[in-house]
Amino acid sequence: MMKLKSNQTRTYDGDGYKKRAACLCFRSEAEEEVLLVSSSRHPDKWIVPGGGMEPEEEPNVAAAREVCEEAGVKGTLGRLVGVFENRERKHRTYVYVLIVTEVLEDWEDSVNIGRKREWFKIDDAIQVLQCHKPVQATYFEALQESCLTSNGTPLVATIGGDLSPTYNINQSSVSGIR
Repeated sequence: MMKLKSNQTRTYDGDGYKKRAACLCFRSEAEEEVLLVSSSRHPDKWIVPGGGMEPEEEPNVAAAREVCEEAGVKGTLGRLVGVFENRERKHRTYVYVLIVTEVLEDWEDSVNIGRKREWFKIDDAIQVLQCHKPVQATYFEALQESCLTSNGTPLVATIGGDLSPTYNINQSSVSGIR
């Protein structure tokens, strides 16, 4: 299913959830510092760069496109951290690791809406996300889980009304990913 937004087409999965993709953009393979961007709605708040998938677009391609648009970075796309379901906002987000190899001086959202970007230590990123975007803070929990327990199988986190994630290893989420 698709819906048109003023400048983009929103895509939905079979359950009616908006399909989104995002990246945890790390400065190096050590994964000690992550890049966050200012929110377009709340410029004083920080968020993980990501957004809606285009029709027929693979999640990994959407994730790389979104971080280039929102954060002005390019890099090496790594593992899928998980698929995060937000029941309240009715969207599912594929979250990948991206190791940044290129930082653009000017990028789409900096020019068009004045978006900012900043490097954060992981603990600091979790702290700033917990207030404004608690679902995004859980990406880092799953990041640690994915390193320890999934053996490369994506984790699916379901975020309910209480915002506490439940993680499941789910083979079905792997099928459409190349």
